[in-house]
Amino acid sequence: MPINESMVQDIVQEVLAKMQIQEAPTGKHGVFKDMNEAIEAAKQSQKIVRKMSMDQREKIISTIRKKICQNAETFARMGVEETGMGNVGDKILKHRLVAEKTPGTEDITTTAWSGDRGLTLIEMGPFGVIGAITPCTNPSETVLCNTMGMLAGGNTVVFNPHPAAIKTSIFAVNLLNEASLEAGGPDNIACTVENPTLETSNIMMKHKDIPLIAATGGPGVVTAVLSSGKRGIGAGAGNPPALVDETADIRKAAQDIVNGCTFDNNLPCIAEKEIVAVSSVVDELMHYMVTEQGCYLASKEEQDALTAVVLKGGRLNRKCVGRDAKTLLSMIGVKVPSNIRCITFEGPKEHPLIAEELMMPILGVVRAKDFNDAVEQAVWLEHGNRHSAHIHSKNIDNITTYAKAIDTAILVKNAPSYAALGFGGEGYCTFTIASRTGEGLTSASTFTKRRRCVMSDSLCIR
Repeated sequence: MPINESMVQDIVQEVLAKMQIQEAPTGKHGVFKDMNEAIEAAKQSQKIVRKMSMDQREKIISTIRKKICQNAETFARMGVEETGMGNVGDKILKHRLVAEKTPGTEDITTTAWSGDRGLTLIEMGPFGVIGAITPCTNPSETVLCNTMGMLAGGNTVVFNPHPAAIKTSIFAVNLLNEASLEAGGPDNIACTVENPTLETSNIMMKHKDIPLIAATGGPGVVTAVLSSGKRGIGAGAGNPPALVDETADIRKAAQDIVNGCTFDNNLPCIAEKEIVAVSSVVDELMHYMVTEQGCYLASKEEQDALTAVVLKGGRLNRKCVGRDAKTLLSMIGVKVPSNIRCITFEGPKEHPLIAEELMMPILGVVRAKDFNDAVEQAVWLEHGNRHSAHIHSKNIDNITTYAKAIDTAILVKNAPSYAALGFGGEGYCTFTIASRTGEGLTSASTFTKRRRCVMSDSLCIR
């Protein structure tokens, strides 16, 4: 029987519909060739947004949430195909998390004082047009999450995305504007350029109509933002250690740590990057990691080979970032079963695969003499980023001691790292964690100015 092309296309469309995969929009709302044009478009849109009621803004945000859920698999596949990082399944979960747990207008609140001398209000007002720099590790997640929070605060945003994820980022910007138009809002609530470069980034950071810059990326990007002379929100690097003491449920700790480390191939900046365990539990912990959690125990020779590949010439090899364990091992000629999802070994804290933030499922284990030694080594490994850390312990005093010593924006106790983002834990989601500038987990209120409004000797009716 000859192939009926029309029938094939009908079947394909039916399958796509069932999988809830949507084709990328043909339009490019919010996408410009010139950065100055993008900023001007966002400026005109912000004049409309700032006059919108909270209900109107929330209607747009609700439509964005709906569209993210509808396109979660599309975003996931685009991100993996374009960057070569992470895995589709986990990225789908991340996008659903953004849709469901990113705060909206409920995060914008008013504080009031009333007394004999009148009424004083503290209200959260918009900055205007916010400039944002986004990474290739979580490209669409960051664009979508940022825009929802910034819009809730009455702002619009111009993105300078990482060039390695420009297609995925443009798809996200387009979706945001389509959602706004569908909900009765303006176009260009989020804008970007077709070809982001260092030059377009510099234009954005120096532009007179950009009062606030939010940067999500490496230390170099954050340093550039903080040197711009403008208000900066900096979400920089981290090297989160997971500490395990002798009171922990060791079997559960092994499961939680490996689950957190391997989520999206270790791309989230909060993910466990190394383990520091007291000596008495190291062997048991590694036993569970290898026999039950799909970890491959690397020999000294394999560690050296991995170091040469992933830290090529002493610098992080971008081709290895976000790759799965099987792929990384294949790069050094080691074939493993498909159930291997993490690479582990025991080494000193100075080992390059432990001391460096790799963003790949390589999980070195550092042996500590006792709890105090474990804390000291974990603090050293975090490198003062004050980003994220984890602990597995049933001793409240130990948890408290560690929390004070590590002093990070995020501390997860007895759970995988992703619990910090509301996945299996309480709280809201964000993909911009401003550890360096002190805001911590950003939300809509982060992108607002506090304004005091005073009515003296009036409006007090007590």
